[in-house]
Amino acid sequence: MCGIAGAASLSRSPIVRLDRALAAMSHLIAHRGPDGHGFWRAADDSCGLAHRRLAIIDLSPSGHQPMTAPNGTVLTFNGEIYNYRELMEELREGWTFRSSSDSETILAAYARWGTDCLTHLRGMFAFAIHDGKRLFAARDRFGIKPFYYAVVDGTLYFASEMKALLPLLPEVATDPDALAEYMTFQYTIGEKTLFRHIHTLLPGHALTVENGELRIFRYWDVHYDVDFDHSPRWFGEEMRSRLSDSVKMHLRSDVPVGAYISGGIDSSLIGILAGREEASGRIGFHGKFTDFPGYDESNYAEAACRDGGIELHQIEITANDFRDNIEKVLFHLDTPVGGPGSFPQYMVSELAARHVKVVLGGQGGDEIFGGYARYLIAYLEQALKASIDGTQRNGNFVVTPESIIPHLTVLQEYKPLIRQLFSKGLFGPLDERYFRLIDRSADMGDEVDWSALDLAGVFARFQAIFNSERNVRKEAYFDSMTHFDFKCLLPALLQVEDRMSMAHGLESRVPLLDHSVVEFAATIPADIKFKGGQMKHFIKSTFAADLPQELAQRRDKMGFPVPLKEWFSGELKGMVSDIFATQKTRHREFFNSDVILANFDKGERFSRKTWGLLSLELWHQIFHDRAADYRRMLDEVEPARVAAQ
Repeated sequence: MCGIAGAASLSRSPIVRLDRALAAMSHLIAHRGPDGHGFWRAADDSCGLAHRRLAIIDLSPSGHQPMTAPNGTVLTFNGEIYNYRELMEELREGWTFRSSSDSETILAAYARWGTDCLTHLRGMFAFAIHDGKRLFAARDRFGIKPFYYAVVDGTLYFASEMKALLPLLPEVATDPDALAEYMTFQYTIGEKTLFRHIHTLLPGHALTVENGELRIFRYWDVHYDVDFDHSPRWFGEEMRSRLSDSVKMHLRSDVPVGAYISGGIDSSLIGILAGREEASGRIGFHGKFTDFPGYDESNYAEAACRDGGIELHQIEITANDFRDNIEKVLFHLDTPVGGPGSFPQYMVSELAARHVKVVLGGQGGDEIFGGYARYLIAYLEQALKASIDGTQRNGNFVVTPESIIPHLTVLQEYKPLIRQLFSKGLFGPLDERYFRLIDRSADMGDEVDWSALDLAGVFARFQAIFNSERNVRKEAYFDSMTHFDFKCLLPALLQVEDRMSMAHGLESRVPLLDHSVVEFAATIPADIKFKGGQMKHFIKSTFAADLPQELAQRRDKMGFPVPLKEWFSGELKGMVSDIFATQKTRHREFFNSDVILANFDKGERFSRKTWGLLSLELWHQIFHDRAADYRRMLDEVEPARVAAQ
């Protein structure tokens, strides 16, 4: 895993100050690659590439990037191609490998298959290739690795992080459409980012710059071609085989590998399976809060490590850690995030980086196998409707209140959300009902200037994804819900995963997001994955023998809870007030800081809303208020000195 950046002129004319642009972008992502850096530019200055290296596979200088092939094609690449050994064997005829790095397999695959090389790659990646005629760039199927771009004065600039593009923008400003999405979901759902002018290349997409045209196209998508012919046992055996193979592939590394162990099912399962494969996977990392009851999940992490033979390293996280690091967290994130879990993840990644360079995580399990309580809430409403209408057995997904009853205790902490959902009506269209469950804007009031935000447009964009007939069979409401979260929420979570690990020069890998696993999971009927409304029923039953009983049966997984309510009412109260009370804060576009501060002073000191507004304000202070500092980097960072090739 590394950091990439580059520039390509749409008209193939020389790019003004190309060397300085490459140097500034590289400087701003230096933390992603502590093991080396490099630059390349075309002879006519119409294209340039930059790279920051974190050496994981082939630690020798032969793995240095940008990497130039004998045919003149050049690559800058971030990520891992896990099937690189198999690709090397397949591509040896017609290609003489000069390294043992996975990077070179991309060059060889591109030489053989062109843009169709993407279908042969198994892994996480964001890369750009220049072959003398065009720039070709791509992002992996799920968005594990980031790729951002901006078109300024006829030049496409791209980088692994948004901050690297700020020196090149005509302005640092907020995109109102993206902000409307953030205020609704606390993440964005399309190509736009919160920075006006900066876009994200969506997961499963690629782009080309050729003949004066920027072209973006989709090369992969998940389809729910549900298989009703096989038994739950068959699906379980096949999943065990596929996930075991994925874990083996994700352990390929020339440096030690560890695992995040949160105390939840997904990370614990990955850690346990990895530990069975090789000794280098038998080290785990966990962050805990011990100052207040209800926030400490270390007993579950310890149980997983005990049963899995994993050496567990833990860090106690305090309010002082929050005070000392929260600005660093937002700087590395590039964008505000809806939940405060990014902060403890930053701390645990710092701990892990002291011991290993690669760590495995459990991201993707909730979206693939149904791990969110809101799925059960929606299921409950549909069960009531089906019972009234007499349609319990309409289609292949059986919905009955009787099947739900054993699992309803999971919803004890979600009664306010249920009350809010039911207060907005019952039994409406499925898209409207799920939108109600995930819409966070209802919590906001006069803190936001709603007249400047197009919330109707947000709902329309939500509907287009949720109701996509191209991917999801309509009879499975569960599949529609998980599909939306997989397409929109998961990339936002993966952005946190990438940024918090790379802040410390640490590579994070996610074995559940192997396309063989995901594509197979999409064929499993909803009433097997979510039987009786039990969250993660399929994964729990399939791997019951691998997980400690106390972990497999727990119903209180909290998703890395942070005691912000206690901190913001106590030792961090003054810090938060100061953040909201600056002169610049009082004149923010789209917000009313006086209302925010007044509500905080009145005792509204923690809710998801408070955190969302706090991270938004810190984002403004770090990036908007310091826009001139980023612009000056074009003059202050030493220019990239590289001969034209």
